[in-house]
Amino acid sequence: QLVESGGGLAQPGGSLRLSCAASGFTFSTYAMSWARQAPGKGLEWVSGIYGDSSRTNYADSVKGRFTISRDNAKITVYLQMNSLKPEDTAVYYCNVDIYSDSYWGQGTQVTVSS
Repeated sequence: QLVESGGGLAQPGGSLRLSCAASGFTFSTYAMSWARQAPGKGLEWVSGIYGDSSRTNYADSVKGRFTISRDNAKITVYLQMNSLKPEDTAVYYCNVDIYSDSYWGQGTQVTVSS
């Protein structure tokens, strides 16, 4: 199970920190990802992190502004979002792929507006 939290309303240039609490699998074994879906658009991959945090990756659209991290002791993955833009408005989902199955949380809404 994946449960996201931390979304809300932010002003352009502001920050938010998303959290995704995991359960039901060996968290530290698997890479975790964040993806988002803006209104009227398809799902966009945002960022990923290896199980041991040794590698992170970002979409070009968020590189330099967003930071993914994880705390394996707390079984949680985070997405620190800085310098937010109106185009970051979306529902944000965390994801884990275990073998051939893909698991998603319910999502958390992020709205960037003045």
